[in-house]
Amino acid sequence: MPPTRTLPPETQVPAEAVAPLMRGITVLRRLTDADGAMSLSALERATGLARSTVDRVATTLARVGYVRLDGRDVTLAPRLMEVGNAYLASIRLPGLLGARADALADELDESVSLAVADGDGIRFVHQATRRRAMSLSFRIGDLLPAERTAPGPLFAAAWGAADWRGWRERRAADPDGEGFPSLPRREIPAEDDFEQRTARAGAEGWSLDDQLIEPGLIALAVPVRAPAGGVACVLSVVSHTSRHTAQGLRDSLLERLRAAADEMEARLRDAPGGDAAGGGAQPGPAGSGGAADAADAAGPAGVPGPAGVVDGEPGAVVPPVGGPPVLASWTAASKQELGREFIESLARGLTVLTAFGDGADSLTLSTVARATGLSRASARRALITLEHLGYAAADGREHRLTPRVLGLGYPPLSRTTLAQIAQPHLAALAGHIKDSASLAVLDGDFVQYVARAATHRIMNVNITVGTRFPAYATSLGRVLLAGLPPADLTAGLARTELRPLAPHTLTRRDALEAVLDRVRQDGYALVDEELEAGLRSIAVPVRDREGTAVASINVAMHSSSRTIEECEDRILPRLRATAHRIEAELHIADRFTRVAVS
Repeated sequence: MPPTRTLPPETQVPAEAVAPLMRGITVLRRLTDADGAMSLSALERATGLARSTVDRVATTLARVGYVRLDGRDVTLAPRLMEVGNAYLASIRLPGLLGARADALADELDESVSLAVADGDGIRFVHQATRRRAMSLSFRIGDLLPAERTAPGPLFAAAWGAADWRGWRERRAADPDGEGFPSLPRREIPAEDDFEQRTARAGAEGWSLDDQLIEPGLIALAVPVRAPAGGVACVLSVVSHTSRHTAQGLRDSLLERLRAAADEMEARLRDAPGGDAAGGGAQPGPAGSGGAADAADAAGPAGVPGPAGVVDGEPGAVVPPVGGPPVLASWTAASKQELGREFIESLARGLTVLTAFGDGADSLTLSTVARATGLSRASARRALITLEHLGYAAADGREHRLTPRVLGLGYPPLSRTTLAQIAQPHLAALAGHIKDSASLAVLDGDFVQYVARAATHRIMNVNITVGTRFPAYATSLGRVLLAGLPPADLTAGLARTELRPLAPHTLTRRDALEAVLDRVRQDGYALVDEELEAGLRSIAVPVRDREGTAVASINVAMHSSSRTIEECEDRILPRLRATAHRIEAELHIADRFTRVAVS
């Protein structure tokens, strides 16, 4: 697996750098480059670390909740997105401008993106894509070379001599673009017209990508300027040559794109707190040539960071609440439980990344120390490490995250679905209680199963993903029906034929409405032999960040295996705990991305 950047040979690792943090970041980067999953042996080869070190790093990251271990395989977990979320929250651009970008995509019926600069590359921080057979496949956080994008020349227009020198050195060292794993391979001339395109973009205030990424893909971009000056981000519209020519895209959409950029600039000026941070102020290529790969050569050392509390369920990780003292006690408890397999300095060091965000584009050392519970000395070493690797930057006493943070798992995880989030949690629940567990969503008057973990009993509930059942006769459906707005529920019940599917199916509308009222109050539904004779199930909702029930999970069993009281006393608490774990990851994943629920 080629590195994302090439480390200049003269770059020295600072004496105060936290080597375990560097090694942990290396593992996360290699997993990201591999689209989120690798075997332990493949990680050993890709990182150059000893197998014992890879095992300890993976164990620590799993305890934190950033990866999952399945035998010899390591997979990125949705909770890792909290690191990228911290950067996106700190710059405030997606929150301030995302809705306008979404509206523009609807107006134009084309994909629209917001990008920031990362050295001599660009990273997307927001995307509103169109669903077509040929659609944009780049993800939030993907790194692309400036010379092959529409936003690139607009950022490069502000480069100095050192930045251009760094860009030429990178091109010479990596002529095939292997340092950009998200990019389609293309034969690009060693000498292209990027400098000329940059000069035009600086003079005209717009830039055009005429099939530079791949044949057929075209894009038009304009800058969105920060109130304090400079380019905060670049707004671009992406289309295909089957819909527009490059010149036609410019002629028909440039003024509408500029008008949207003007609205975005006004939004930045009017935002509380004054200036929203952007990617345009990030170090240019001369200062960013890939210090992240210093982690590959790091030797031993150590110091402190994040979260995750095991609550008794196998493999379950829940973020600690209560602030720095809770974090400190959790890391100490994890170290005591796992011994040398838990690298406390790595777990604590990662917390510095998540200390940012919530509208603060920069933090002082003292603020970082208070937010993480670290000593000033430990926080300082972590910041020195992150700044050396290019994940943070310092301006006097202030420290901020850089777009490179998005390279820690965000691209592959940004396309995570609710079913993918739920599957390992359902499997853990089913393995613990020895009964099948499922996730379903409401599909009109039906529920549709979208994830499932079955058990291997002789007498088993045999339902497959994709199966649909009438919502009124299932525990999964009743939980979701109870969460509907009253008008929607009334309309739905009015059009539903309540047929007797089994001897005990409720077929009277008033009786069903009374049951749904109780489900709404109790927060769960138990259905006993109403869908099928001998089938009993109990379900709870899964809620999004706004508290809306977007799905439900249940445990289904033969009625002879457990009494109703046992379901409520023993299964319901575990079912609720599983729903809370799924919700915790869903709330992280959908903070700045859209998580598909079906």
